[in-house]
Amino acid sequence: MTNGNGSVRGSRRGRGEVTISEVAAKAGVSPMTVSRVINGGKNVRSATRESVERAIAELDYSPNIAARRLAAGGGVRIGLLYSNPSAAYLSEFLVGSLDEARRNDVQLIVEKCDAGGEIAAARHLLDSRIDGLILPPPLCNSPELADLVRREKIPAVAVASGLPIKGISSVNIDDFDAARAMTDYILSLGHRRIGFIEGSPDQAASGRRREGYVAALTEAGIDVDPALIAPGLFTYRSGLAAAERLLDLPERPTAIFASNDDMAAATVAAAHRRAIDVPRQLTVCGFDDTALATTIWPELTTVRQPISDMSCAALQILMADIASRNGDEPLERCEIVDFTLIPRETTAPLQ
Repeated sequence: MTNGNGSVRGSRRGRGEVTISEVAAKAGVSPMTVSRVINGGKNVRSATRESVERAIAELDYSPNIAARRLAAGGGVRIGLLYSNPSAAYLSEFLVGSLDEARRNDVQLIVEKCDAGGEIAAARHLLDSRIDGLILPPPLCNSPELADLVRREKIPAVAVASGLPIKGISSVNIDDFDAARAMTDYILSLGHRRIGFIEGSPDQAASGRRREGYVAALTEAGIDVDPALIAPGLFTYRSGLAAAERLLDLPERPTAIFASNDDMAAATVAAAHRRAIDVPRQLTVCGFDDTALATTIWPELTTVRQPISDMSCAALQILMADIASRNGDEPLERCEIVDFTLIPRETTAPLQ
């Protein structure tokens, strides 16, 4: 098979061969455990390892070339393509990916792309002979990248995409439920006039968070006021503009829920500029629980999205996929991880 630049990619093996899932079923374990045994992972009980090795021998399972390179250590190359405007989010994402890559002797190739340059950057990674691709937001929602991944039949994982993507594995939290839970928490403090700052419109997670906010208000019997919903782009500057718009309303909100920590931090700053006390006169909540949440004053109440853990999970899924590549189609797996509400100093009961 050739890629878009004409270079030849490795040939795929026939569909009739034993897969890692069949080995896992025979051994009574998960495909990830089989992958760990193949990779020489240390965190596998001896009895489990023996069961997997026996199943491999009985089924005459032979991992593909990429999987054997993975087992040898240091041979597998995973690409990570990014263009996230939030430095705090990106920092946590990279920490998780790099730590997991180091633990598994996997080479992580990090590639930055600018707006409109996603396909060129992805092709550059493909030409460098990567074995899998991680797509954090906002690239996880690019239809063009999804089409490229499917055409190339390269294992890929979209992280925080908000919704499953056909033909691509994903790692998400339930953005709808998380936003509804945070809005419910604000309502429990007595607030009824709750402003909401949306995320970037090109990310599915943004829409899911708005839907969760709307659902919580509706369930509480509160009419949704469009004037209390301000557009944002997940950047500090967009959060500042949105917060100022909400605080300039004739009847300003008593609480503001921003779709990420950067915009929530900007909201706190906008309140300080107006000598509005947070949280006594204004409750502020964010989303993600990045390092920024405990850097600002007062410390931010937020939804903890385990960004580092999600990037680790993405790399683990790719390794399992690579180890099972005996057919033409990559695995398609959707993993939902838990979120946590973290109350801190920016929330208080309505005065």
